[in-house]
Amino acid sequence: MNAEGGFRSGFAALVGRPNVGKSTLMNRLVGRKVAIISDKPQTTRHKIHSVLTRDDAQVVFLDTPGIHKPRHRLGRYMVELALGTLKEVDVILFLCEAKEPGSGDRYIIDQFAGISTPVILVLNKIDLVPKREILPLIDAYRHLYRFREIVPASALTGENLDRLTDLVVGCLPPGPVYYPDGTVADQPEKFVMSEIIREKVLHLTSQEVPHSVTVEVEEIQERPNNLLAVRAVIYTERDSQKGILIGKNGSMLKEIGKRSREELEALFGSRIFLDLWVKVRADWRNNERYLRSFGYISE
Repeated sequence: MNAEGGFRSGFAALVGRPNVGKSTLMNRLVGRKVAIISDKPQTTRHKIHSVLTRDDAQVVFLDTPGIHKPRHRLGRYMVELALGTLKEVDVILFLCEAKEPGSGDRYIIDQFAGISTPVILVLNKIDLVPKREILPLIDAYRHLYRFREIVPASALTGENLDRLTDLVVGCLPPGPVYYPDGTVADQPEKFVMSEIIREKVLHLTSQEVPHSVTVEVEEIQERPNNLLAVRAVIYTERDSQKGILIGKNGSMLKEIGKRSREELEALFGSRIFLDLWVKVRADWRNNERYLRSFGYISE
């Protein structure tokens, strides 16, 4: 790979409302699961980095939390994180579902007014929309902002993603290779493990429980015979939620542990002993001390 002679590199942020498919798109673009996904709003809480390396370029994608009206300190942190990213990158991928722009989409577009960063609009989920409806949607968005490009696409099927990648690379400046070839993600081991466990909670629970949960991996020990011993705690806000997470005779916690262990073993190539606990931290999403302890707010 040549870092000279026209090689481009830089950073691309994925922004949009909750549940528009940002994490699914990022995973598809880099060819591997990097960010957890679910059908629950606000699944992504951190700025997740992933890396796409080609012969002519390297793109570092930043998957950001969905921009929404926050109801607690964690929500405010997530929105501030997403909006703060707009001025830190070389290109913005603004994801919307392939439908008429709503008030949430318009709010995000208003945030582009004070920046010079090029914005590519990605009309996602076109696999769910009749083809005849796409051109009117493009026209509707074109009147709202001077986008660099508007790309109808499907993160699920991969439609138009090659073109999208080429457009992103075209927005990057000449630059160095930031990550060695073969790097796909840039996240600490404990963070990856905690997110996988949280994803299983999202998939297995409903109502208020998924939004009230965070996961902390307290310890990872390497043991003989290719075994990793992992101790992790699922924190929630109320005793009733703790009861749901444990389940009758521990059935829910066992299923969360089973699914988490299977994915962790496949990802890390080791046998995993997962010691999983559930604890209550009342109203932790509004408690700055807890938000710092859980890594949502930097010191």
